[in-house]
Amino acid sequence: MKKKICAAVLAMCMMLAVSGCTDSEKARESSTEAETQQEPEKQEEEQEQEEADAPEEEDGGTRLVSVDSVEKYITIAEYKGIVLDSTVEAVTEEDVDKQIQSNLKEKSEEVTAKGAVVQTGDTVTINFVGTKDGVAFEGGTANNYDVTIGEGTMIPGFEDGIIGMEKGETKELAITFPEDYQKAEMAGVDAVFKITLQSFRRPPELTDEWAAANTDFKTAEEYRASVRSQLEESAQVQAESSLRSTAWTTVYTNSEVKEYPQKDIDDAAAGFKRQAQSYAEQGNMELEEFVESQGISMEDFEEQCQQYAQAKVKQDLIIQGIMDAEGMTLEDADSLAIQDQLVQQYGSGDLAALIDIYGQEAVDESIGLLRVENFIIANANYEEAGSEEES
Repeated sequence: MKKKICAAVLAMCMMLAVSGCTDSEKARESSTEAETQQEPEKQEEEQEQEEADAPEEEDGGTRLVSVDSVEKYITIAEYKGIVLDSTVEAVTEEDVDKQIQSNLKEKSEEVTAKGAVVQTGDTVTINFVGTKDGVAFEGGTANNYDVTIGEGTMIPGFEDGIIGMEKGETKELAITFPEDYQKAEMAGVDAVFKITLQSFRRPPELTDEWAAANTDFKTAEEYRASVRSQLEESAQVQAESSLRSTAWTTVYTNSEVKEYPQKDIDDAAAGFKRQAQSYAEQGNMELEEFVESQGISMEDFEEQCQQYAQAKVKQDLIIQGIMDAEGMTLEDADSLAIQDQLVQQYGSGDLAALIDIYGQEAVDESIGLLRVENFIIANANYEEAGSEEES
C-alpha cells in the first residue's frame, strides 16, 4: 500500500502532476522512462547540471527554494485543521461477484464439444458484414472480432442473435439501429448482418474442484474470501491515495503566490527544456523539430515551460514554507525515515541509486512533499473516520 503512495508522490515531483498544469503534462508524462534510457554520459551531465542548479544548503540544511524565507513570495493557505474525508469505500457482495466473474473470464477455454451452442457470458470470435439496402456500409464489416455476449457492447439485438449459434454456423440478423445512434447517418436505419461464428470461449464455474486446481486455495469459499480481501486492500489504498491527494490539493489550490523567485523560475524552466532536449536527441531531432512533432509551436512550448516552472516553484514554496513554520528539515529523523522508505519501496538498494534514476532535486521534493502531507493529514479534522459498514 505504501509503495503505491510513494510511487505516486515521486511521480508527482518528477512530472509536477498538480492542479493547473494540464497544458504541460503531455510533454512530461514519460520523463522517468526517458531518463532511464539515456546514455550514462548524458545522465551524468544532467545530474551535474541538476546539482549545480540545486539551492545551496543553509545552516538549516537542504532547501527546495533559493530564498531564505517564503513569506514575501507566497501566502500559504490554512493547512492545520482542514476537513478531510477518510472514509474507505465498503466492498459489497456485488463487487466480489463482479471481480470473480472477471477473473473467471480470463480463464475462459474454447468450447469444442459437438452440438455446443453460444450462451450468455461466452466470448465469441466472429466475422460479420453489415449491409443497408443490400450494400455494405462503412464500419459494418469485421473479421476475427471478439464480443462477450451479454455485455451490451454491440447495438441492441446483435448479441442476442448470436445466442444459440454453433461453431462454424452462419446466419443473418435483421437489426434496426437505435434512433440515438452516434453516427447520424445510421440512426434508425434497418440493416442486415451476416455473421459467421468462428469459435467461442466460456469461463469456468467457480467450484471447489476448480479452485483447488487453478488457485492457491482449496475451496471456492476460500478463493472468494481472498478476492474480498484483495478488494478491501485496494479500497484502502485508494482511500489513502485520495486522502493524500485531497490534503495536498486543498492547500496547493488555496495558496496564493505573490511573487516568484526569479532564480527558481529560471532553473525550473531550464530543467523542463533540458528534458525536452533529451527527448529530441533520442529521436535524432533538433529541439524545434521535436516540439513541432508534438503539434505545438515554439511559442507554445515556451509558455509550457513557464507554466511548468510556476507550478513547480509554487509547490516548492508551499512545502518549504510549511517545513520552516513547523521546524522540519529534509535531514531530520522523520525525513530520513521517509528517505529510507523511498529507497526500500523502489528497490534501488541505496539512496545514491535512487538519485541516479530520478535526480537529487526530485528525491528531495518527494521527501518534502510526503513529510508535509503527513503533517496535514495528522492535523486534519475528519468528517467520517474508518470504513463504512456494509449494508
